[in-house]
Amino acid sequence: MAGADGEGEVPALRTVRRCLAAFPAEARELGLTESVPYLDSLLSPLEFYREWVCPNKPCIIQNAFGHWPALKKWTLTYLRKVAGSKMVSVAVTPNGYADAVYQDRFVMPEERHMLFSNFLDIVEKKVISPSVFYVQKQCSNLTEEFPELLGDVEPEVPWMSEALGKKPDAVNFWLGESAAVTSLHKDHYENLYCVISGEKHFLLHPPSDRPFIPYELYLPATYCISEDGSFQVVDEKAADKVPWIPLDPLNPDLEQYPEYAQARPLRCTVKAGEMLYLPSLWFHHVKQSHGCIAVNYWYDMEYDLKYSYYQLLDSLSKAVTLV
Repeated sequence: MAGADGEGEVPALRTVRRCLAAFPAEARELGLTESVPYLDSLLSPLEFYREWVCPNKPCIIQNAFGHWPALKKWTLTYLRKVAGSKMVSVAVTPNGYADAVYQDRFVMPEERHMLFSNFLDIVEKKVISPSVFYVQKQCSNLTEEFPELLGDVEPEVPWMSEALGKKPDAVNFWLGESAAVTSLHKDHYENLYCVISGEKHFLLHPPSDRPFIPYELYLPATYCISEDGSFQVVDEKAADKVPWIPLDPLNPDLEQYPEYAQARPLRCTVKAGEMLYLPSLWFHHVKQSHGCIAVNYWYDMEYDLKYSYYQLLDSLSKAVTLV
């Protein structure tokens, strides 16, 4: 084994380590900022593609969807009136973490089908539950489970559809408690995240931070509620292991993951009426204000040079980890 100064390492491994150390610094030199920039108005589709999508840079866009009726209409009272009698899918966990590492497992939430009005009772604290509830099913649940609400937003973001030359793969509806947290992960989508009410708090890492972000393989499992109301973690023994990030970026264990100290997270708050452009392959961790309502649009990414660059970083990071 090599010492802390790299003494004893084979030359090829030292070269890999030097390359990995250089990637993030070079990325920052190429224009990644220390904070997420704001745009106070929309650009043309071509300008947005050239200035933000191609460089793979996030931004917060103000005044992007001020014409949506949802901004004025979507109170909990309105949602109860329009969709309260519907059965919807709700993620239920004991701790607010759905799709996250817990007890050396990758644990998914209990997916509970319940009346939307009963879910709203919990959000409004008319009913007290020790569990954490979150409408967050990401299979275009706005179009599939809440079609009554579609007329208050748009089925696509027209200028983004024109910029990318495609329609969104999914349009998702998000509503939940403040205890609901999205663990650090990345998606293969160009993501437009629109906050209707409340606030979303994002912690972001560019793809170039991949060498500092740990991945491990975990047996998948699911939270299941028992008869006494407690949660059990039930393994999915026949399933393949899932690569996931075990680190909490808000309270990182730097003794276990010292490389993370070299990462440079960006933090931003997206408020009601604001849209976050979250580029593909950016790592993100998300918290929210209680009862926050949001809609996001997932556009499939282009598997171009950016993807190849990330795959190279990922492969090199795995190679170093295995040594």
